[in-house]
Amino acid sequence: MKYYIIAGEASGDLHGSNLMKALLQQDANAEFRFWGGELMQAVGGTLVTHYKDRSFMGFAEVFFNLRKILGLISFCKKDIENYQPDVIVFIDNSGFNLRIAKWAKEKNYKTHYYISPQVWASRASRIEKIKRDVDAMYVILPFEKEFYAKYDYDVHFVGHPLIDAISDRQQVDEKTFRNDYNLSDKPIIALLPGSRKQEIKKMLGVMLSLVNDFKDFQFVIAGAPSQDFSFYSPFMKQDNVAFISNKTYDLLSVSHAALVTSGTATLETALFKVPQVVCYKANAISYQIAKRIITLKFISLVNLIMNREVVTELIQGDLNKKRLKKELEKILSDKERIRLFIDYYDLEKKLGGKGASTNAAKLIFDSCK
Repeated sequence: MKYYIIAGEASGDLHGSNLMKALLQQDANAEFRFWGGELMQAVGGTLVTHYKDRSFMGFAEVFFNLRKILGLISFCKKDIENYQPDVIVFIDNSGFNLRIAKWAKEKNYKTHYYISPQVWASRASRIEKIKRDVDAMYVILPFEKEFYAKYDYDVHFVGHPLIDAISDRQQVDEKTFRNDYNLSDKPIIALLPGSRKQEIKKMLGVMLSLVNDFKDFQFVIAGAPSQDFSFYSPFMKQDNVAFISNKTYDLLSVSHAALVTSGTATLETALFKVPQVVCYKANAISYQIAKRIITLKFISLVNLIMNREVVTELIQGDLNKKRLKKELEKILSDKERIRLFIDYYDLEKKLGGKGASTNAAKLIFDSCK
């Protein structure tokens, strides 16, 4: 069968690549055309557009890049018509994907969605559109199936793909890792400032403001695959700061603690059992808009899944040097670390076992063959 897959951001590229591998196990004749990144490209098929070319963060950024976004939507529709896939698989990236899904359903394409839009966070009105435009939805968070059921929409909980991605990775030898990247013997504090330029600019400066207060630790910036080193270099003016690009999982596996920008990285950090402080600071306009439409008690996936505060979230004005220093000191203490480790294990149990990509691939293939 011919699969047209649309993913956005580095996480979408990761989950898309694993889904493609799983689809090949179900369908040896699978052909792929996709929007994604290097990981999906490595599986095979044709990369149409890289996620780096459409990475916009927040309401203000989307508004100022609206012409480009509309052009990409128009191009995507034409590309689908030229390819004539047996099924279109959308991965997260709701702002773009739901617009394509509406058009695709009207054109009688089969529409499947892997990793739900966060309608439980804001604009639940989108659920009626999803029910109309999406033939099948595959969710990865345990509370999502119950949420959709309230709106009479039956979705498939397939487990979380990060369980597979993390458990299947090659183990890292810490001594070799430190030698390869010229790291000291000090315990590592990983800095995960996000993947988009806008959020990195907002977060990284505050994170690095702590370096001189924690001289017994080595600070290491996790560079996003979507950004070149030249973008990070102006931030690296202190001796006790290192930079490692596109090796976040390896870095987390040897880290003692982490400062993490809200997003998928908070869950990844928790699954590596690394104590963390969650950071978030947006464009002022975007933040004010978000405050008025987002109804959640928490912003991190860790706290949302557990439905209580497991990790501290420093949002907007609270993300400052004084508060961040206090919270980092806290997660370096033995008592707090033990509590976090116990909560992290409970979190992993809630996410279910391995096999999310395989489960989703089987459901997609069986329903379309």
